[in-house]
Amino acid sequence: MDVHLEAVAATVTFPLRQQVLRPHQPVKELALPGDDDPDTLHVAARTVDGNVVGTASVRREPPPWEPARSDGWRLRGMATTEELRGRGIGGRMLDVVLAHVAAHGGGLLWCNARVPAAPFYERAGLATRGEPWTDRDIGPHVAMCRWVAPG
Repeated sequence: MDVHLEAVAATVTFPLRQQVLRPHQPVKELALPGDDDPDTLHVAARTVDGNVVGTASVRREPPPWEPARSDGWRLRGMATTEELRGRGIGGRMLDVVLAHVAAHGGGLLWCNARVPAAPFYERAGLATRGEPWTDRDIGPHVAMCRWVAPG
């Protein structure tokens, strides 16, 4: 399937994020602090007819294990429609996120990954940090991170 990636407003990512990641939460509650910060990037993968089939967001945010860190970047809202998983869309979105972090000085990219998605992030060079935990609404997670060199 032919998809193209583009930078979008946070609100464009909300319906797919709600469908895939947070079905228990209303779309209107998906806005996050930092969504409109100048360095924040929201990526959408769109089909030729304009349907959003993948999303990813990255913003400056220190990891919880090092709250004074000034070069932290948090990856959030990474989602691909179920029927299109495994076709490289997520990898392409993650490449855009990594390029964005590099272009903005690099730093520590981190996320709270769902345990079943950990192998995807490991293939992109992220390493597990700490022990897994279970979020009562969205299941088992593990923190993951990797260094991104400035570009």
